[in-house]
Amino acid sequence: MRGLSFLNKLPGLLLAVAGGGSAWAELPPYSFPQPVTPIAHETLHVHNLFMVIALSLFFAVLALMLYSFWAHSKARGHKASSFVAPTSRKQWLWVLTPFVGLLILDYGVFGIPAYHAVLQYEDTKNNADLVVKVTGSQWLWEYEFPAEGVRFTSRLSTPREQIENTQAKNPNYLLEVDNPLVLPVGKKVRFITTSNDVIHSWWVPAFGVKRDAIPGFLREFWVKVDTAGTYRGQCSELCGKEHGYMPVVVHAVPEAEFKTWLAAKKAQASGGSGAPAAAWNMEQAMAQGEKVYASACAACHQPHGKGMPPAFPALDGSQIVNGPVDEHIKQVLFGKPNTAMAAFGASLSDADIAAVVTFERNHWGNKTGDVVQAEQVAKLKRVGQ
Repeated sequence: MRGLSFLNKLPGLLLAVAGGGSAWAELPPYSFPQPVTPIAHETLHVHNLFMVIALSLFFAVLALMLYSFWAHSKARGHKASSFVAPTSRKQWLWVLTPFVGLLILDYGVFGIPAYHAVLQYEDTKNNADLVVKVTGSQWLWEYEFPAEGVRFTSRLSTPREQIENTQAKNPNYLLEVDNPLVLPVGKKVRFITTSNDVIHSWWVPAFGVKRDAIPGFLREFWVKVDTAGTYRGQCSELCGKEHGYMPVVVHAVPEAEFKTWLAAKKAQASGGSGAPAAAWNMEQAMAQGEKVYASACAACHQPHGKGMPPAFPALDGSQIVNGPVDEHIKQVLFGKPNTAMAAFGASLSDADIAAVVTFERNHWGNKTGDVVQAEQVAKLKRVGQ
């Protein structure tokens, strides 16, 4: 019945596309997501226009073929021609006319709207109200507002119990994060993308944008969200074993609400994510470290700390974890070359690294009693590897 309902709407939809109407909002849910940016609107319009033209050509050619099969069939007394190549002007006309028609269609009807859409997509610098830098890492996103001095990470917050099928899944399973990006409605936001390790790709379908984040390169795009709401996407470039666990969540809010959120992020920036005003105590460090471990470490080293040797060694009883604390911090900060151990110095705050190192050194069978502080991490970061 749904298919019949759509067919009943098809004439009106064709007229809407031809006249630039909005009837495409009535398409079934398996079509494009509702566009909320100028680029997404333009992309949907171009797609629909091309589909109408392509379908019209398909049915016209199909009808002509079926008529030819019927009108020139042997049963109707038609005798087949014996030529093997065009030998008359009429035959050349039938060969060249469709060819010229397709050239005009491709470069005129298709080319001009597509060219306009690409120009609009690449117009990143004119009248931008805000700049956001997006850095991909294995496997999380880092967002930075350079002019405002705000930087934070955004990683999957779906509980491991749901991923391992021991708990019922949320409606936004694998599309929920601990720190969503917040943008103001009605403002042009210029995005700059890059990566710390491999190629990632930042994609939000409702925005109509998808841009690869490539190590060593800065690439740009822009959005201007016209409707407040929560919009979800994910990394769309195969980037490793946790590729499916790199969601993107954006909250589009009124400008006043955005300024309040940004002010709170500025106030938080001095201490880092989850850092208390004073030094950590064991309880604070363990609580925050457990959260960081669950989101950044558990996928490889496992929630029970036994790892998946040889690629991901156990942390429970590890010589590194139970050895000198500075060496443990350096391992988390800078990673380990030629292994699967990634560097987290650019993607985790000093406070979060201090917390997760404390958690690892005092959990499972590890009982070092060490409480690592953000200052220790910052000092080692300055000294370098």
